Amino acid sequence: MAAIEFTAHRQIETLYADHHGWLSGWLRRRLGNTADAADLAQDAFVRLLTRPVPLASAPQARQYLRTMANGMCIDLWRRREVEQAWLDALAANPEAVEPSAEERAIVIETLCRVSAMLEKLPEKVASAFLLSQLHGLRYREIAERLQVSERMVKKYMARAMLHCVLLEAGSGC
Repeated sequence: MAAIEFTAHRQIETLYADHHGWLSGWLRRRLGNTADAADLAQDAFVRLLTRPVPLASAPQARQYLRTMANGMCIDLWRRREVEQAWLDALAANPEAVEPSAEERAIVIETLCRVSAMLEKLPEKVASAFLLSQLHGLRYREIAERLQVSERMVKKYMARAMLHCVLLEAGSGC
């Protein structure tokens, strides 16, 4: 097993030497930010260290890295979008107390996880959940807004709650 790990790490070392500069440049053009590009490029290779993937050729390696990095860019943008929405909500509350860096990180991470969970749900299920949990609407009111039966709203909520439980249990939904 140690020889296999050594070989995989050696391949990643070669991959890093051959493609890190290219990936950093691609990310810089995509993000417009050198620091974010450097972070994501490094994270891409760390992911490969933790979960090696056999790549047969340089074009295949670049395609894999580009696909992985593109997903990482999308995650970064979503996280920033969620963070900005939360900061805007805090700013709108005149009595808001400035949270600590740790509290802020926990809230942002939680919001990102909930956002990711909602994106996996059908649109009406996610809408019913948000109307109930954020806006405090009753099922009857949600049914009217979504133009479905109250019974269907109950099914939507059960499905959304199941996803929340799975998220809390750490299964990633």
